[in-house]
Amino acid sequence: MNNLENKTVLVTGGTGSFGKKFITKALTMGVKKIIVFSRDELKQYEMKQQFTDERIRFFIGDVRDKERLYRAFDGVDIVIHAAAMKHVEACEYNPFEAVKTNIHGAQNIIDAAIDQGVEKVIALSTDKACSPINLYGATKLASDKLFIAANAYVGDKHTKFAVVRYGNVVGSRGSVVPFFQKMRETGTLPVTDERMTRFWITLEHGVQFVIDSLGRMHGGELFVPKIPSMNVIDLAKAIGPECKIEIVGIRPGEKLHEAMITEDDARHTIEFDDYYVIQPEFNWWSADYAKGGKTLPDDFNYISNHNEDWLTVEELRELVEKM
Repeated sequence: MNNLENKTVLVTGGTGSFGKKFITKALTMGVKKIIVFSRDELKQYEMKQQFTDERIRFFIGDVRDKERLYRAFDGVDIVIHAAAMKHVEACEYNPFEAVKTNIHGAQNIIDAAIDQGVEKVIALSTDKACSPINLYGATKLASDKLFIAANAYVGDKHTKFAVVRYGNVVGSRGSVVPFFQKMRETGTLPVTDERMTRFWITLEHGVQFVIDSLGRMHGGELFVPKIPSMNVIDLAKAIGPECKIEIVGIRPGEKLHEAMITEDDARHTIEFDDYYVIQPEFNWWSADYAKGGKTLPDDFNYISNHNEDWLTVEELRELVEKM
């Protein structure tokens, strides 16, 4: 099923790693128009040199600006919300800036989408929103809650909202891969803790999962893909096998292991072949959606160090080389 054919799609934060990959994919799926909504004019200028397809439009704006969103959403069928303040340390030192972008911005997206008649909205989340210990994760948890609850007050409108949550993206801007590649030149790779594990997903997989979720969504779901885990030490060995590894300690706001589904979530989570759906705890949600999936035991959790699927050093090396 092609969920994008003849649709007008807007991507907030569209000049980022996800946006570029999503747009590349969407252009092959018969999309009518793609609107890149972001606040950085330089990145939009650079992106215009890379993408010359006449179906792409560029729209300068900030998700904090509700009036600008109302203008941008005019005639839009689908919104992919990828804009966020994502840097953990920046959010810790500029907390209310993170609140204004990640929480107030989320509510602005919701209001504009409902009032402008957008069909579907999918918001990108993060494993850091699951039992958060840093402000970035906390703001994304609040954002997730806003998007899911938005389905309860669309009134006579037909906008549907869902969330996609996944782990670290291989090679995205700000990820550990380009950092390790740069540090490899020094002969030493700094690792926070040799026990640290993370969920790992490729950019291609993340984009396809969002597109698939667009077709599956009824409105109210939080989709979680089944993805492998990796050990940070193994990643360092894959990128710089000749390098010395220096243990530098866990940074403020950082977890030893990441989670995507907690035991409390498990009570209302449905498992499918290659993904999970955390169902909303609202009375408007239909239990019929569980058809085709299976319920989880109450003590189930989906945490990076308890995963059944692991990437080896060799597999990590292959992934990095393909980037």
